[in-house]
Amino acid sequence: MLRFTEMMNGAGLAVDVNGSKRYKTPFQEILLLETEAFGKMLVLDGAVQTTDIDEFVYHEMITHVPLFTIEKSAEKVLVIGGGDGGTVRELLKHNPLKIDMVEIDREVVELSKKEFPKIASGLYDERVNIHFEDGREFVKGKESEYDVVIIDCSDPVGPSAVLFSEEFYKDLKKILKEGGAIVTQSESPFSQFVSFKTVFSNLNKVFSVVRPYLAFIPTYPSGMWSFTFASDGLDPLGVNPETVMEKIALLEKEHGALEYYNLEMHFGAFAMPGFVNKKLNR
Repeated sequence: MLRFTEMMNGAGLAVDVNGSKRYKTPFQEILLLETEAFGKMLVLDGAVQTTDIDEFVYHEMITHVPLFTIEKSAEKVLVIGGGDGGTVRELLKHNPLKIDMVEIDREVVELSKKEFPKIASGLYDERVNIHFEDGREFVKGKESEYDVVIIDCSDPVGPSAVLFSEEFYKDLKKILKEGGAIVTQSESPFSQFVSFKTVFSNLNKVFSVVRPYLAFIPTYPSGMWSFTFASDGLDPLGVNPETVMEKIALLEKEHGALEYYNLEMHFGAFAMPGFVNKKLNR
């Protein structure tokens, strides 16, 4: 039996592997692993991206927090990255009119459709427009087009590095409609604090409301993972709990129960451990 290990700061996640496939694209190395503990696992350049077993945590938290924070229903949403399709799948539960997904690597999308049909199911929806190009270039020149922007990218190395920059966040601010919001994955505060702080600091230079929040994902470094919400005026902690509860109930009635996100999680996820607040000087 094979064993795959992703290392970070001298520690790692090790999983037993029954089978593996390797692909090389112009942008990255892709590993598709059949694991004992987590089912199929997608690995990009040595970093775990998603698995059959725990994908719902990441995709629900990156999606439902901003969609249940904006005051009106989202008509048009932009996803940058997200080639496995999980974020799009969750977005479709909010019945938007249009989703633009910008993914630089076509092979990630095609592989996900084939190997992760449950995760990638939304990619076939007629409301989803997939653009195979660089996310930074896609947003340039656009203004006031999107209600929500979700940055579902890999770690800040290679083609994803620019997606963590102040300049990119300025471009995103321009393409948001009034009352819009963005959410980005922002790494692990425990094992990747420099990257986490970079996101927090750069967003604070651009938006008036910036709030990091946490989810616990077994296959990501340290298990503690973060996302960061940003907006001018909207605050996820300022929403009416009764309104959010009603919206969740309607969504679950139509699409089935969510597995991680709920009303308590919406508010509780924004509670930061003391060591994080101390390092952020909050």
